[in-house]
Amino acid sequence: MEPKLTLVGAGPGNGELITLKGIKSLKTADVVLYDELVSMEILDFAPETALKIYVGKKAGAASFSQDEINGLIVRLARKRGHVVRLKGGDSFVFGRGHEEMEYARDFDIACEVVPGVSSCIAVPASLEIPVTRRGVSESFWVITGTTRNGELSDDMRLAAQSKATIVVLMGMNKLNEICDLYKYFGRGHLPMAVIQNGTRPDEKSVIGQVWEMPRLVKENNLGTPAIIVLGEVVGLHPSYAMDYLQSANLAS
Repeated sequence: MEPKLTLVGAGPGNGELITLKGIKSLKTADVVLYDELVSMEILDFAPETALKIYVGKKAGAASFSQDEINGLIVRLARKRGHVVRLKGGDSFVFGRGHEEMEYARDFDIACEVVPGVSSCIAVPASLEIPVTRRGVSESFWVITGTTRNGELSDDMRLAAQSKATIVVLMGMNKLNEICDLYKYFGRGHLPMAVIQNGTRPDEKSVIGQVWEMPRLVKENNLGTPAIIVLGEVVGLHPSYAMDYLQSANLAS
């Protein structure tokens, strides 16, 4: 038995979007520590004898603190062998994967990283919204909506002035602040999308403009987990063009 940690990105939500290498890692797991956004069907790839422990965070309440998770990784790797740390999306995109890897290596535990499909590109793509498009958007930013001190990221102020596509993760609690910031910079009519449970069977989404998004989200009862997409690329979504063409016809 050799202690080992493998960080595996489980993908954006749909169980079929985990990578082949991720599946191979799970098949050799002695322990699986999995997060809230991981599809339960993915756990079936791990051996029946593997210990499976939920260490996720739901509705702001964590089942384990980060320090406790770090300690679990080390203790279980030494006691049982191969620990697979299974995270939604990609473990290096706001997933604290690098922190866990560094901690394990401080205890001489071998580490491997298996990248995952991040929701920041996969979820918009599942709705046929590209994060880049020639002549429309030359770049995209991925920003956390809420920093560790609970405040809106300072980067949002820069983002609101950029022509880049902006994808906000973990930002639903700051939706009103984000929209107010864009309106402050005169961008209230920028196309915007909010997508809940992206790529899952219970996916819900609203497409519109910045000025109306808080109302649309409330009317359609959208909540977490969700991602926010702001930029002209959202206007490429078929329903966006149809809705605003109809609005223009009614106005005339």
